[in-house]
Parts: sequence; C-alpha cells; structure tokens
Amino acid sequence: MPRPPKAKKNVKSEKLIEVARYIEAHSDEKLTLAQLGAIAGFSPSRLQRSFKALFGVSPKHFQDEVRMRKFKLSLKGCESITDAIYSSGFGSISRVYGEATRNIGMSPKTYRAGAQGEIIHYACRETKLGQMIMAATEKGVCSVQFGNTQATLVTLLSTEFPKATLIHSKAQDAPELDAWIAALDNYLSLDAPKPEVPLDLKGTAFQIKVWKFLLSIKEGDVMSYGEVAQHIGNANAVRAVGNACAKNRIGVLIPCHRVLRSDGTLGGYRWGLARKKCLLAMENKLVK
Repeated sequence: MPRPPKAKKNVKSEKLIEVARYIEAHSDEKLTLAQLGAIAGFSPSRLQRSFKALFGVSPKHFQDEVRMRKFKLSLKGCESITDAIYSSGFGSISRVYGEATRNIGMSPKTYRAGAQGEIIHYACRETKLGQMIMAATEKGVCSVQFGNTQATLVTLLSTEFPKATLIHSKAQDAPELDAWIAALDNYLSLDAPKPEVPLDLKGTAFQIKVWKFLLSIKEGDVMSYGEVAQHIGNANAVRAVGNACAKNRIGVLIPCHRVLRSDGTLGGYRWGLARKKCLLAMENKLVK
C-alpha cells in the first residue's frame, strides 16, 4: 500500500534536514546546489525550491548565516578579528562584510516611538572627515554620522533614538561594531576597500526605498535627484527624494553624497558640503 502524503512529506523533510546538517558541518567549504542536491536525491532546482520552502532561506543564505554565527562565536572566544574571519570560512576580510545580509530594521511605527526597547551600541573615532560615530543594533549599523566633537555626536544619537538603550562599545559586548568602524575609517583615511556591512535601515517605506536604491550607485558615479526619482518609479518625487537623502543617517555606507542637483552642482549634504566634496574627490581617485 502506498504511503500517505504526510509520510512522504516527512521523508522529504528528513532529506532536507540532512542537507542542512551537511551545510553546518562544511560551512567553510564552497558548496554547490548540485552537490547538495545529490545528498537529498534532488535536482539542483528542486533542492533550491524545497530547501527554501522548509527553512525560509536558500541553501546559500543558510550557509552564510552559519558562517556569521561561527564568526561571532569566534570573536566572543577572544580570537583576533582576522583569525575569526578565516576560521569561520569567509576567506577574506572584505568578504565577511559582504556575506552578512542587509536587514530592514524596525518598522516606521517603532522608529517613531523612539526605538523603545532597542539596544544600540556605539563607538566614536577621529577620521579624515572629522569625528565619526557609528551605532549598531543586533541587526546591523543604524547610524554613521560626522561632527566636530564626540559629545555632539552622542547627543545627536540620543536625540534620534530617545527611548533606546545606548551603550558605549568597548568591544567586549559588540566586537563586530569595532571591526566595522575600523574598516570604515581605513576606507576614509587609508584608501582601503569600502566595507560592506549589514545595515539596519530605520525610516519610512519611501525613505528606505530611496536608501536601498542609493546602495546601487557605484563609486565614481553620480546621479541627480530627478534621476533617482525616475529609477525608483516615481518621477514626480524629486523633492521627496531630496528629503530622503537629507534624512539618511548612515553616512558613506548609504552614499547619498553621490546625488547632485540636475545642473551638476553639489546640492545639500547633512554633514556639510566640504565633506561631500571630499568624498566625491576620494572616490574619483579610487576608480581611476
């Protein structure tokens, strides 16, 4: 007598769980869909669909999450940043920043409530653009801002997230933040590669749509506010795009400095036109 459908589903799930366990045991290796499909007896396309249906993520994203979890555990075990990166299977310092999935953070409603219940770690550093503060939730960087003094920047962060718990990072509780701020400082001051870190975007749906598009503008390229509006499918929203750029609180990592007026002039910049001009000049130099 044939097995009932439920039993077949259980067998399928067991095979996919076997694949997941294999990924966990071999997370530091390059794994292909064909290789993983062979474990379950599935074709690569079927493995991709079935795995995502059961676990909610693709096999690649599952492997990324395993690697990131191992990376964080390695850091808590007091390994050096570099040793933790390589022992987790990322292969290079630049890749570890790119592997982490960018997360859309709290809802606009939660943000308007002053980030109540959120724990935000922050750190400050002197950079080529002056004092810089970087802040992050457990999901990723939520703020990168520039100013003249650390005290001013901490006050600004407190104003942005008045009901959040702000913790000055000393690396023990938030080692990733210290690695990210060091990497961004190296990018600004030493012409190192721009780090790709996980972001926790906090804003309205329209603002987040604009900010996510800005991430696609490459170093050395610029666009007008009108061109950005057209690309996001709302050609009449030029002023709203400008406002979204002005509201961006994750400087450099979300490159609103690459957006200019239609006549090619710099336009505005939350952290001053001198910094905007410096960033554009630096990026033009890097791509040449």
